[in-house]
Amino acid sequence: MATDPASIPAPARDAAAPALDANPAGSDIPTGIGSAAAPREHFASRLGFILISAGCAIGLGNVWRFPYIAGEYGGAAFILMYLVFLVILGLPVMVMEFAVGRASQRSGALAFDILQPSRRWHWFSWWGYIGCMLLMMFYTTVCGWMLAYTAKMGTGTFVGLDPEGVAGVFGAMLANPSEMVAWMLAVIVIGFFVCSFGLQKGVERITKIMMICLLGVMGLLVVRSVTLPGAAEGLAFYLVPDFGKMFDGGAAGFGEAVYAAMGQAFFTLSLGISAMEVFGSRIGKQNSLTGEALRICGLDTLVAILAGLIIFPACFAFAVAPDSGPSLVFITLPSVFEQMPLGQLWGTLFFVFMSFAALSTIIAVFENLITFTMEKWDLSRRDAIKRTAILVTVLSLPCALGFNVLAGVTVPGIGDIQSIEDFIVSNNLLPLGSLLYVMFCVTRKGWGWNNFLAEADAGNGAKFPRWARGWLTFGLPALIVVIFIMGYVPKIMLWCGLA
Repeated sequence: MATDPASIPAPARDAAAPALDANPAGSDIPTGIGSAAAPREHFASRLGFILISAGCAIGLGNVWRFPYIAGEYGGAAFILMYLVFLVILGLPVMVMEFAVGRASQRSGALAFDILQPSRRWHWFSWWGYIGCMLLMMFYTTVCGWMLAYTAKMGTGTFVGLDPEGVAGVFGAMLANPSEMVAWMLAVIVIGFFVCSFGLQKGVERITKIMMICLLGVMGLLVVRSVTLPGAAEGLAFYLVPDFGKMFDGGAAGFGEAVYAAMGQAFFTLSLGISAMEVFGSRIGKQNSLTGEALRICGLDTLVAILAGLIIFPACFAFAVAPDSGPSLVFITLPSVFEQMPLGQLWGTLFFVFMSFAALSTIIAVFENLITFTMEKWDLSRRDAIKRTAILVTVLSLPCALGFNVLAGVTVPGIGDIQSIEDFIVSNNLLPLGSLLYVMFCVTRKGWGWNNFLAEADAGNGAKFPRWARGWLTFGLPALIVVIFIMGYVPKIMLWCGLA
């Protein structure tokens, strides 16, 4: 059943919270469900908030990108550098998103108007909505691949196939528009069905189960992988620090390693499109936001590291070179499982884990879009779901058809429709959105440093370092700009004929 937010009692708020009983001066915020005075459903438990936020951050890049680049750039040496960038780059922006949400008690639809009544930042409310919608335009299709492979692995489709045969199965799936659209629709139906039960009874309850199962399945797969004969070589490749790999190719090679660590630390958390902000708006002030963000970043990193413990020992045990990207998951690993004792079982469990990782992101972002729609247009959850589901379905079709019917639609240097949509989100909306969140939280023309710090530090737990203001004002924006520019350098070189 759908839960109407108007029927949910408003939770008690901390006395230190900003006054939200009336529309701020100069604001035209509606007085219905989207108004600052409207009641709001919160998470039932702290664990639910942490697992759902982590589920939103944990994506497919944790599996098909992080392990590969970690092994390529020095194993544990790269992981250490990645952790440094995670703390100085990803963590502060996550705390900022949570702070904006918790202080305003609203999604990105209204948060900036509430915290900055002059409406100078009103336009930024659309940034997160557009970013989340674009993300879902291709993520629903990729998640559909995971569900399809779970079914294929479970029914024995890959039994007896060599790598070329496995690649043929993947290619045939992409070339079949009916199959692609059907799995994409299955993902959308599952996601909105979960969200239809509301925050606590739907999103929180189901995501908690999925995340606990995800960690359990990963644990089983890690034990199976590291105990394979010949797995030690893969473990050494992945975990033994090799600082020499960082300097392969001299200074340029080290620069590539630094950029890879910086980019992975930044993009893994999906920051800058208000995907995390909405969850901050659903919690109270019992715990500091820095401590919560540290736990979520730690869980996201744990999943990425465990993925490497599954992939590398298994690949090295069967003398299969690990790839990066979709080919790793959809071609290389099914071939590895085919050679493994009880490989069909382990392969099915692997794609169950992948499906849970993708669905946790889908459900979290759907909830963001639904909440935005409820607050922006003063709609009930039921009506918001109808409107959002139709929009997501229509906008997801180009990606699902982009590998077959619309395969000719490409951009040089970027690729097909899925790659174009991913590029717009990852290389543009995420870094620029994060930069704007930083400016909003540290400058006088935004919410301001003191307001941000007071919100971030409210509650028990780790406090945000006050001395970091200089870094957030100058260093962090500069680093984000570097990430943005570096994302365009290879494209521009190719477009100009220099590559």
